Amino acid sequence: MKRFLGPRTATGLIVLGWLLAAAGYWGAWVWAAPAGLRVLGLDLAEYVKFVAEVRSGQIAVRRELFYLPLVALSLSLSLLAHRPELRLPKALRWLANALAAPAALAMLPPAWTPPLLRTPEFILQTTAIAVCLGAVLLSYPALRRLPWSMAVTGVALLSAAAVWFPVEAFLRLRPALDAIYGRPIQVGSGPALMTAGFVLLMAGIASMRLSNLPKSS
Repeated sequence: MKRFLGPRTATGLIVLGWLLAAAGYWGAWVWAAPAGLRVLGLDLAEYVKFVAEVRSGQIAVRRELFYLPLVALSLSLSLLAHRPELRLPKALRWLANALAAPAALAMLPPAWTPPLLRTPEFILQTTAIAVCLGAVLLSYPALRRLPWSMAVTGVALLSAAAVWFPVEAFLRLRPALDAIYGRPIQVGSGPALMTAGFVLLMAGIASMRLSNLPKSS
């Protein structure tokens, strides 16, 4: 048991969790044979703005909920990239740190301009982008020195929110999506892969705690 919960296994779970979460979010949530009819997790925050039932208020869905996986992915990379507990090779630490930036910038709306980002419609995601990019810059000098319990609690809460809220909102959208497609939609592999990724991420940090790794200095 101790061997299974060792640092290498835990680090492997975390890295695999990041990869699966990203693959699921950028994967198809609504599957259709023609590529143009597929809806990716990345597209949902903009897509829901054009769903009639959402526009009328019949289905109450905050579109920003679909950005939570990006927030969780970006911040978890920044929080954990340089942690000595993960024992990542130096190049992989900096790669993980760097990848937090494009994860944050993926929240930018299409055809954005600086004035557009300051409008009420986009201010919440603009704030999220700014927080995530700030964490990228602070990952090495500051975030790696946070108490381990604080870092992993933050990652666990972010991961749970990134699964629950977007998936629950997507399920509430399904009747409207069925109507748009004229038949029951085929759910893609995206939600399952993303959920598996964040679950593995949580399992990895839990395993590290159970393996009694030394705390960072």
